[in-house]
Amino acid sequence: MNEVPPHVTGLAERRAEARSNRDYAGADALRGEIEAEGWVVRDTGDGFELTPRPPFDVWPTVGSVPVPGERDRPGGRAGSAGAESTGRDTAAMDAGRVAEAADPAARPERLGDLDAGRVAEAEAAPKQKPEGAELVGRSDENEGDPARMVSSQLLWDASLSVSRLDETITPAEHEDPPAPPTVTVGLMVDGWPDDLRDCVRALVARTEATIICLDLGDVDGAGAVLEQLVEEFPHRVKAWHVAETPHWRGGSAGWGESRTKLLELDTSDVHVVMETSTILDGDAITPLVRELADDDVAAAGWQGVNPGADGRDWHDAEPGEVRGLLGHLFAVRRDAALAAGAFPEEARYYRNADLEFSLRLPGTLVALGKDLPVHQERHRGYHDVDPGYRDKESRRTYDRVLKLLRDT
Repeated sequence: MNEVPPHVTGLAERRAEARSNRDYAGADALRGEIEAEGWVVRDTGDGFELTPRPPFDVWPTVGSVPVPGERDRPGGRAGSAGAESTGRDTAAMDAGRVAEAADPAARPERLGDLDAGRVAEAEAAPKQKPEGAELVGRSDENEGDPARMVSSQLLWDASLSVSRLDETITPAEHEDPPAPPTVTVGLMVDGWPDDLRDCVRALVARTEATIICLDLGDVDGAGAVLEQLVEEFPHRVKAWHVAETPHWRGGSAGWGESRTKLLELDTSDVHVVMETSTILDGDAITPLVRELADDDVAAAGWQGVNPGADGRDWHDAEPGEVRGLLGHLFAVRRDAALAAGAFPEEARYYRNADLEFSLRLPGTLVALGKDLPVHQERHRGYHDVDPGYRDKESRRTYDRVLKLLRDT
């Protein structure tokens, strides 16, 4: 155990006093001095805690983590977006050229200069019948007139020529298949480093998804393990670290706020919510994303639930359309999640917050059930949390769930 130098403790005490006086600028400056000395200060219910500064960047709070620009975010599509735009412009240009070729008045040279001139001359002759009557041989008055016959034949030949020309220059209709949606898995790291390691390695081995992680307080050294995983899989895993520890472990970082931050840090088409106690046995991500190909489906998950007839108790649902998706594993359209206001900021603990989020989503929710290749190890977020805290926070969130049910 590293012993905290007295002068660092003094800085932390001065910072606590500055916070009590609402001098937040002064408190931030003192935090910087503490970090420069190689220590991290965390606020606790009865004061503060000092721990050695880890060898990676640490933001003071979840809210302080900056959301970078579109091009810099993990899962961003700046390159492919440009290609898609170019493809659309080229298609539009080709369509215009084909239409132009099919219009002899706009481009008469395509018929040959001589024929174009003869067509123009024939069109200039007086017309006794509605325009186009000659082309279908319905002008009885001029029947047998050589000039009319020549004009009609020329126009008819011109139209056939354009048709043949169109057939020749029009490329075969072929559309490239749409690009598959980009997918990112968001993980909250709240301790239990062995679970984190198993979860991430299974994701890397069995999917092609990007993995972004938000480490809350380096609890039990989980933040350090996360950095090892970033080094092991630099093209797949990206991490952010904050000094705040999870609310359910005595800190101040809430579940809803942390989940929303992960959503904001992601720019993929599909955002996957997953817990580190959930372990893939195969590619369980692709089947979920495939369900989102239906425009009416906003989210698809592993386990679904439905409310009972009394509107109060929820029950496990069979595969298919459901009212709620459990937070162990589900995929959601990122734009739909943002349209719903992201994750409930009031939720400090996960339990029932997944139901609250589900009820706020616009669109259909689908659960795939037991056939999905995935299993869950010990659910730490439930079994290893103080029961009194768990019940209190669960009830607090469930009151909002019941209100949403009544409103819908």
